[in-house]
Amino acid sequence: MSKSYLSMTKEELLNEYNSVKAEYENLKAQGLSIDMSRGKPGADQLDISDGMLDALSDGNFKCENGLDVRNYGVLDGIPECKRLFADLLEVKPENIIVGGNSSLSLMFDYVAQCLYMGAGFTPWSQQGEVKFLCPCPGYDRHFAICEYLGIEMINIPMTEQGPDMDVIEEAVKDSSVKGMFCVPKYSNPQGITFSAETVKRIANLDVADDFRIIWDNAYCVHDLTDTTDELLNIFDVLPEKNKNMVVEVASTSKISYPGAGVACIATSVENIVDADTYEAALLGGTFTEENAKYGQALKLAGGDANGLSIPNIINTGTNSYSISMWYKQDSANKMILAQQDGVRRTLLIV
Repeated sequence: MSKSYLSMTKEELLNEYNSVKAEYENLKAQGLSIDMSRGKPGADQLDISDGMLDALSDGNFKCENGLDVRNYGVLDGIPECKRLFADLLEVKPENIIVGGNSSLSLMFDYVAQCLYMGAGFTPWSQQGEVKFLCPCPGYDRHFAICEYLGIEMINIPMTEQGPDMDVIEEAVKDSSVKGMFCVPKYSNPQGITFSAETVKRIANLDVADDFRIIWDNAYCVHDLTDTTDELLNIFDVLPEKNKNMVVEVASTSKISYPGAGVACIATSVENIVDADTYEAALLGGTFTEENAKYGQALKLAGGDANGLSIPNIINTGTNSYSISMWYKQDSANKMILAQQDGVRRTLLIV
């Protein structure tokens, strides 16, 4: 087609329609069955990871700390996996929480925690309107999280250096702006890597203590050529006042098996403690005086701040830690804990 549809006459448009429809019918007649899903590796790529299936064939199931990996384990991940992600993301192991295979579930969970429970601060939902900055074009799943949770999205234009920082610095003056989603390296869908100057300006944003940046570093080691992009480690340039601002996520989904990898959160120790406390509550952990601030939420759920006990739980799947959760009230005024659309992970308080 050499002519724009906008400049075509009605007759030309009709001829174009008939021509394209004929091509479409021809393709249908071929009976093709093609998987057009985004981001799925081919079988030959999956085969590269098959050696991992034999990694435990010698019968050694113990971690370096003596934990049997076949049994229940710690909430924040085994030491070896924490160290693996720490090396990839250039942080310390104590700054890592290891989750299930879905970094999206971790993102959903963390944003829901901030929205309804708080993470060391008053829950966003108790402060009025909640807005998020969303660089555009961007990742539609980030936008879906905001849409589902009722968070208003503010479009931020992308430049060759990353999101337009002039627009961001102006937007965060609005106290209802509570966070930002971004993919800092090989951003989806444009493939832009944030410049060092952009990363520094993000790190030094003048924001409130409860502002959070979801730093989705999905492509941290996914260089396609020998000429690679270098992303400045934002944790190296965060000022003390913003030490809790960044929550980085990553996973092995595009490194090994997409459906059987591991994901992680990398953030400050303070954020790690808040997240671990929240998950421990939901999984039946014991509460101490230091985290008694969650007592009100536990009472709503039928629990006790000195030792959570929730009898009315339906729990299916292998790892409720990595559930994406949110709270809502039903017509009977009961507290219900539900989850994002996920596989084999359900925790429900009824």
